[in-house]
Amino acid sequence: MDSKDLSVELKHDMPSYMVLKGTYGEKIHKTFRMTRQGVRWRFQRVLGDMYVSAFETILFIEKIFGTGLRDYAMKISKERYELRQRALANGLASVAIESNKSEKS
Repeated sequence: MDSKDLSVELKHDMPSYMVLKGTYGEKIHKTFRMTRQGVRWRFQRVLGDMYVSAFETILFIEKIFGTGLRDYAMKISKERYELRQRALANGLASVAIESNKSEKS
């Protein structure tokens, strides 16, 4: 499925929200292995709720502590992503980041 088949638009309301746009059909079933409604629900949950909420949390934290922690958070998140990718490449379903962190303490 090409990126031109699906796009995201911002709807200006109070508050604004994102809407998934594009051509739906058999490609949706093949690409995402779910119904059109399932794709719309998943999009709304992940991008409309979780992604936006993550930025709300970041804004809240940065209002209190400033933006100085941003570099640390980016470094840690990139390291965690790398560990997950390596674990998946090795056939593992998940990585126990917390146990790794507690072993170092």
